[in-house]
Amino acid sequence: MFINSTNSLFKVPEPTLRRLPWYLAYSKLVKNDGQAYLSSTQIAKNIAIDASIVAKDLSYVKIQGRTRVGYDVNELVAVLETFLGFKRAHKAFLFGVGNLGGALLHDGGLAQFGLEIVAGFDVKYELSGTSINHIPIHHFDRFAELRQQIGVSIGILTVPVQMAQSVAEKIVDGGIRAIWNFTPYRIHVPDNVVVQNTSIYAHLAVMFNRLNEIEKNER
Repeated sequence: MFINSTNSLFKVPEPTLRRLPWYLAYSKLVKNDGQAYLSSTQIAKNIAIDASIVAKDLSYVKIQGRTRVGYDVNELVAVLETFLGFKRAHKAFLFGVGNLGGALLHDGGLAQFGLEIVAGFDVKYELSGTSINHIPIHHFDRFAELRQQIGVSIGILTVPVQMAQSVAEKIVDGGIRAIWNFTPYRIHVPDNVVVQNTSIYAHLAVMFNRLNEIEKNER
């Protein structure tokens, strides 16, 4: 799901949307173990957050738990998958077929969450006409033509950082309305375009910083 917390049209808080997939993953584990009901307290203990937060988060998906019993696990899984958009097929184009882009094209697991990458684009002419994981690679010049044919509205951005803004502007002009941005650059787009930033470098920085603090305290 793509999130834009600055747009008032989105009624579900971004922190809630980030937690709901955790609840779904745990609910699926419980379902596979044959458990019929799951309480917010159980979810909270597994996720390591307060049970009141779980209950409030789940109130956004319009599911009711039974007193002293909890939520029906089958219903909880179905409702969360539908609410998060994982049940609906979303077609996407990927821009920038480098190491990261290639890895995402190889990741068939994205389809389980409703995201189907149908084509990759790059400025290197030698990549045109090739494929990765049966997904065709085209030169960027063909983007507008193929977007019109297929009707894709989601773009995955894995281009070099210095190209992030210019490519973002071009794909938005070409009809892309949601961008999953894997570059460390915070792109600027119109208000009616949704951007989800996923920088592995930012997460690495947080991890390194926390590890450094732990190691200093242990000396």
